[in-house]
Amino acid sequence: MDILENPVKDVDNLKDYLDYILQVGFQSTELGRAREVLKEMYNQKNVLKILTFTGNLVATGLRGFFMKMIEKGYVDIIVTTGATIDHDVIRSFTDYYIGRFKVNDRELYNQGINRLGNIYVPDSAYELFEKITREIFRDGGEYSPSEIAWKYGEYLYNKGKRSILSLCYQKRIPIISPGIIDAAVGLNFYFISKSRQIEVNPVKDLNMYLNRILEAEKTGALIIGGGISKHHTIGANIIRDGLDYAVYINTANEWDGSLSGARTDEAVSWGKIKDKHINVYGEATYILPILLYDLL
Repeated sequence: MDILENPVKDVDNLKDYLDYILQVGFQSTELGRAREVLKEMYNQKNVLKILTFTGNLVATGLRGFFMKMIEKGYVDIIVTTGATIDHDVIRSFTDYYIGRFKVNDRELYNQGINRLGNIYVPDSAYELFEKITREIFRDGGEYSPSEIAWKYGEYLYNKGKRSILSLCYQKRIPIISPGIIDAAVGLNFYFISKSRQIEVNPVKDLNMYLNRILEAEKTGALIIGGGISKHHTIGANIIRDGLDYAVYINTANEWDGSLSGARTDEAVSWGKIKDKHINVYGEATYILPILLYDLL
């Protein structure tokens, strides 16, 4: 193949940018390549499609994209953090608000406002979440993280709410969250446990999750962000010699040796990813809409 066959293309409007994204250069070209990988992955029925993201993104407008992906059939399994449950439940009933990154945080604290980047979440939102959690789990019990997510999803479905959790409940899409207690869910379970027995059993989910991965003809993942969600996706696929498709979107760097910053190339050395993979560096709230614009 001639390595000089693909010239840089000048673009001056959004349509041309999207049409010629592969020829723009820098991260735009990598974003275009990621689109090609996802198109191939989503168009195959024999691929187990995993959507992985950090829960903070559910506090943003990207929540709508995640719901649309579920409705379109692009998601077989979700791997995420416990905050996905907090934010999805709360935002089904009340609003979060746009603020600023630079602000007097002590003043916000005194007003009962929590800052998540430039998004403001009132204390009252978590009071609502506590009330709902106590209602759902008033009898205690033992649950896997995915069963916990479906319990919330059932509650939201019965309330007529369209949300990530209610859609996954309806479609029986498991939400795998190995670190689920590191969120408002865990804090509320702590208080519930003072009056009744309530336990989280992540091993039950792990068995189901690994069996699904082993039984799949192929596996692929869109992985947004890092941390436990990212590794629980790629690490699980080591048992089948790696993901067949992988797209990373993140802002972390690899030079500190962190899992969050590790590129797809590094995962190849572990047998966590096979051949079709791409890294896109950028913040998800503007990367994901471009990545999915002609898929949803």
